[in-house]
Amino acid sequence: MKRTQVKKHLMQTGLILLLGASLAYGESGRMTNVGTTAAPFLEVGVGSRAIGMGGAFVAISNDVSALYWNPAGLCRMDQGEAVFERTEWLADISFNYMGATLPFQRFGTAGFFLNAMTVPRMKVRTVDFPDGTGEEYDATSYAVGLSYSFGITDRFSMGFTGKYISERIWHENTSTFAVDIGTLYHTGFGSLRIGAAITNFGPSLQMDGSDLIIYYDADESIEGNNDRIMGKLMTDDWPLPLNMQFGLAYDVINKQQARLTIAVDAFHPINNTESMNAGCELLLLNMLYLRAGYKAIGQRDTEEGLTLGTGLRYQMFGQSNIMVDYAYADFGRLQHVNRFTIRLNF
Repeated sequence: MKRTQVKKHLMQTGLILLLGASLAYGESGRMTNVGTTAAPFLEVGVGSRAIGMGGAFVAISNDVSALYWNPAGLCRMDQGEAVFERTEWLADISFNYMGATLPFQRFGTAGFFLNAMTVPRMKVRTVDFPDGTGEEYDATSYAVGLSYSFGITDRFSMGFTGKYISERIWHENTSTFAVDIGTLYHTGFGSLRIGAAITNFGPSLQMDGSDLIIYYDADESIEGNNDRIMGKLMTDDWPLPLNMQFGLAYDVINKQQARLTIAVDAFHPINNTESMNAGCELLLLNMLYLRAGYKAIGQRDTEEGLTLGTGLRYQMFGQSNIMVDYAYADFGRLQHVNRFTIRLNF
């Protein structure tokens, strides 16, 4: 079989997989299922650049945050890049992310990431001890993953991510594996790009741990029987926040001193209604970025909305640059979140 035929077959296979998965979960997206999935930290977007654009990034994905949005974009990067982000999330929760990519020229690009969400320690309260039992508990969720992206043709690329996911609440914990699959297509019609991705495809999570152990009396009517028979409570299992994304991006202005990019993404999650994200980015003098966007357009049960952002690129030495990005995200009644991200390419 000729190489061109192989590439065409792979491209068709990738599109069929993405469309097939979308249809398979088409019915679930028609109803609101908020709060019915595990590992909600996986839905927290990564990168102040993408967030400043309203999270409309699946068809752009040309920096290290493609590890989260669409791994197919990694092979379109000419340099390696690292990212560090620490965010004071809602309700005093901390969200941290770090990742790096390394290109292998015609052999594609590999990437690594680690993200973690932590809840501060709080008092253990019960009905009998409303002011606290003297104990404290906390919670931690994290995911670590590897990504690989390669170009099937000069315009069409695919990417895959495998990740290990773990959650812990006090003495209970659970873990699983999941995959992301993404495609990115440069149409050749001007700068129009089309991106699609399936994220968090994997088995359900079920909590287990020592706090679920109980002691009970099997038959209280029998005097003198063993009233401390060991048993264990069983928790329900919950699916991961599977999501199908489809996006378009286009450079309205693409001059030497200025570039204006607009992007629109459509989201089809299993735990909420379909929605859209829209955003834009203006690059001036190849160093100053201005961004704006709007998240969750048309989605029920959300407080998300307006996003704004800015960024600055500084050339350090040779081809290395450091980028500092900031994003503001409005959360309605939950107020807002400020995010800072540092990116370094090499």
